[in-house]
Parts: sequence; C-alpha cells; structure tokens
Amino acid sequence: MSTARSISAPDTGLLTRAHVLPLAVFMGFMLLLQLVGGWIEWRHPDAPWWRQDPAHFMYPLQSLVAAVLLVRYWRCYDFGWSWKWSVVGVVCGAVGIGFWLLPTTLYEVLGLSGKTEGVLRWLGVADRREGFDPGVFEHPLAYGAAVGMRFFRAVVVVALVEEIFWRGFLMRFVCDWEGDYWQQPFGRADWRSYGIVTLMFMLAHGPLDWAGALVYGSITYGLCVWSKNLGACVVMHATANLVMGGYIMAYGKFGLW
Repeated sequence: MSTARSISAPDTGLLTRAHVLPLAVFMGFMLLLQLVGGWIEWRHPDAPWWRQDPAHFMYPLQSLVAAVLLVRYWRCYDFGWSWKWSVVGVVCGAVGIGFWLLPTTLYEVLGLSGKTEGVLRWLGVADRREGFDPGVFEHPLAYGAAVGMRFFRAVVVVALVEEIFWRGFLMRFVCDWEGDYWQQPFGRADWRSYGIVTLMFMLAHGPLDWAGALVYGSITYGLCVWSKNLGACVVMHATANLVMGGYIMAYGKFGLW
C-alpha cells in the first residue's frame, strides 16, 4: 500500500508539505545566495574562503537543513525501493547525464574558445569552467570536506528533494489540481504533466542547461511512467549527479555545478 493512500484524508496536507517543503526551502537558500551573495563576495587572494565564494558555506548549510526536513517527513514518502528498477535507474541516469554533458564535451572536441553564441549557446556548448571550485581551500582536509559536502548535496539531497517534488507531488498535482490529487496513481501518463513538469525542471536550471534538462527530464518522465517507482527516479538522479560530479572533478568543469 502506498504511503499516500495509507495516510488518512485529514493528513493530505501533511503529504503536500512533506513533498513540497524540502525543495521550497532548498530553492529558498538559492534565492538567498543570489540576493546577499554579492554583498559578501570578495574575489581577492587575501579574502577568507567564505568571502571568495559564499556558496562554500551556503551550500553545506542548505544541504543540512534540507536533509533534516527529509528525515522529518521520511514516513510520508513511498519510494518502493526495488533492485530491478534501481538497476534500470542507474542505466537511465548514465544515459541521461551523458546527453547533459555532451555539449560542453563538444566544446573541447571542436577546439572552441571564448563564449559561444546563437544555436551553440542555446544547446549548452560552452566551456563551463567558472563556478563552484573547491580549489579555494589549500588544506587537504578542508578541500576534502568541501568536495564531500558538494557530492552529498548533489547525489543525496538534490536527488531526493527534486524527485520527491517533481514526480511524487507535481505530476499528481498537474493531473488533478482541482480535486484530490493524492488519489492520482504515481506515474500516471499524461501529456499535461509531461509538458509542465519537464518545463519547470528546465527552468529550475540555467539557460546553458536547458537542452540537457529537456532530454534528461524526458527520460526521467519515461522511467517514472514505465516503472511506477519513485525510488527508481531517485536512483537515476543520484547516478546522474554522481557521474557529473566525477566529470567535473576530472575536467575542471565547475560551471556545471
């Protein structure tokens, strides 16, 4: 029996909060970083690490707060963990992130330099080296902690908060926002949910990632409808972010983060 059906009708508000609040708080930290980060940031060799890039303290704080919310609401989630669908999720994650990383890989293969324009830029063909760089930390322990927290954020927190919201809540909500959307079966195929959820997933990322997000989001939607398994979608997202993190660290493409 799914968690959504096992919780009594008066607690549907709890279900909604559990599926929406973690991502809302997570995105709230992103907005806060945009609003105050410029005041704190000081790009200077003598600046302390937390001023060279405020994301280095904001991201860990964001991850921990979101993780606390996930633990708080854990009983509200119906992942349906399955070895079979987890393996399928791993494969889909590797394929999906391959498409996401293809544009910046082509940038190197084509020997491009500087900023791209027009179609190439819309497809995400860019250098992607400017971004969250743990190289700001000189001490090995500090560097390792920064990298570890970055992977924890991407592979665990992001994979959970996004899939719980996009697939667990929004796909249902779009299908029946005027009624009891929690009665909608998980993974119901509907063109409205595909279009709206995929579009919002794209807009949650920067323009350079829109092409990759369109392909990746479409594959995730297909996996969701096929498997009817939220755990498979989480595993797919975690796999994709793990592969992307390895790619970033190997090739210095910190702009992908």
